[in-house]
Amino acid sequence: MDKKITIAIDGFSSTGKSTLAKQLAKKLGYVYVDTGAMYRAVTFFAMQNGYINPDFFDKESLINSLPFIKLHFKFNPDLGFAEMYLNDVNVEIAIRKIEVSNFVSKVAEVSEVRTKLVEQQKEMGKDKAIVMDGRDIGTVVFPDAELKIFMTASASTRAQRRFDELQQKGDDVSYEAVLKNVEERDYIDTHRVDSPLVKADDAIEIDNSHLSREEQFQVVLDLVNEITKTL
Repeated sequence: MDKKITIAIDGFSSTGKSTLAKQLAKKLGYVYVDTGAMYRAVTFFAMQNGYINPDFFDKESLINSLPFIKLHFKFNPDLGFAEMYLNDVNVEIAIRKIEVSNFVSKVAEVSEVRTKLVEQQKEMGKDKAIVMDGRDIGTVVFPDAELKIFMTASASTRAQRRFDELQQKGDDVSYEAVLKNVEERDYIDTHRVDSPLVKADDAIEIDNSHLSREEQFQVVLDLVNEITKTL
C-alpha cells in the first residue's frame, strides 16, 4: 500500500476513537495524533494555574498564557505509542483522570485555544500518512481527508467503557459520575459555537455499541484498502 492518505476520526467521547486510530497507525505505518490529549493538556495547565474549577473559569488568563504552553508528543517504545508532554513534562497519566475530563469540553470551547491547536494539527498532517482523532478533524482540521470516520455509541455504553477503564487504573469513581460526565461533554461538544461536534457530510458513521475492537478495526481497514486502490 504505497498511496498515503489522511484518516480523520471524529465522534463522541469514549467511543474508542484513540484505540482505533492507534490500531490503524500501527498497521499502516502512519503517524498517530491524539488531539484529545492536546486539549486535555491545555486543560491540565489551566487547572494547575488555578484558571478553572467547578465554579470559576478565567478564560482571559488562559488565553494570555497560550504562548507559554508548549505541547509535543514523544514516542514511548515500551508502550508502543506517543505520550503527551506539556512544557517538557510527561502528563500522559495526569490528563486521563476524571477531574480533567470534567473541564476539557469547557476549555475546548475557547476559540483561541482551538485556533492554536488546529494550527499545530494542520502542520502535523501536511505530508499525509496520518491518523488523527478528535471532534473537528474531518470538518475543520482536514476537510479534504480521503477517509473520514464518525464514531458513535449510546451514552450508557460509552459510560460503562469509560468506567471500566478508570476502575482498571485504580481511580475511585462511580458509574453515575462517569455517565453524567459523558452526557455533559456530549452537550457541550455539540452545542459550542466554534467548531461543534458534527458529522461531516462525507464521513462514514460507525455505531460501535455492539462491535468488538477487532470487528471495528477490520471494517475501517477495509475502507482504507478500498480508497487506496482507487488513488
